[in-house]
Amino acid sequence: MNALIPLAASGPPDTAPLDEAPESAWAALVPEPQAQRRPGAGLPAVIDLEASGFGRQSYPIEVGFVLEDGRAGCTLIRPEADWTHWSPQAERTHGITRELLLQRGRPALEVARWLNQHLAGRTVYSDGWAHDYPWLARLFDAASLAPRFRIGHLRTLLDETQAEAWQHRLAAVRAAQQGQRHRASVDARHIRAALASTMDPTEAWR
Repeated sequence: MNALIPLAASGPPDTAPLDEAPESAWAALVPEPQAQRRPGAGLPAVIDLEASGFGRQSYPIEVGFVLEDGRAGCTLIRPEADWTHWSPQAERTHGITRELLLQRGRPALEVARWLNQHLAGRTVYSDGWAHDYPWLARLFDAASLAPRFRIGHLRTLLDETQAEAWQHRLAAVRAAQQGQRHRASVDARHIRAALASTMDPTEAWR
């Protein structure tokens, strides 16, 4: 792989990425379900990625985000020719097969352009910054493009008390949404819902 194109980033590293799974290869921006919307909540944009596994040879296989207004987008990513790493254990977790990616994934260049189109000028937040950052860098490196957005660590939005409550809030949100199919954009919604209830416990996000 060529040298990574640096992504503007903020926040400390994270060692607890999210591993979920997809539903379809590509999703246009869609409104957030009415039951989850809270006018004026002021929540930031959130991004989530799934990958072939962990380690230096791993690469992104799906990316999803939710914008400030609740619209969401998601796509599978077709592996590049030299992206050969594959973890059966990771596949059991996220449920995405390499065959599905080759059949329905979008090329890295197309995905990078799509992300730049919708995320330009924003800071999007990840709760798996230490993994999502290099995975996004590998995507943009393969596309020979520079990202037009920043990726920040969600932890920077929370004080110490809120940080302690974060994982419990996220677990509660996921438990309440057990019937939903896993995919990156759904997980991004869960992250935002947990963030809302962490920053303001009176927020009844479901």
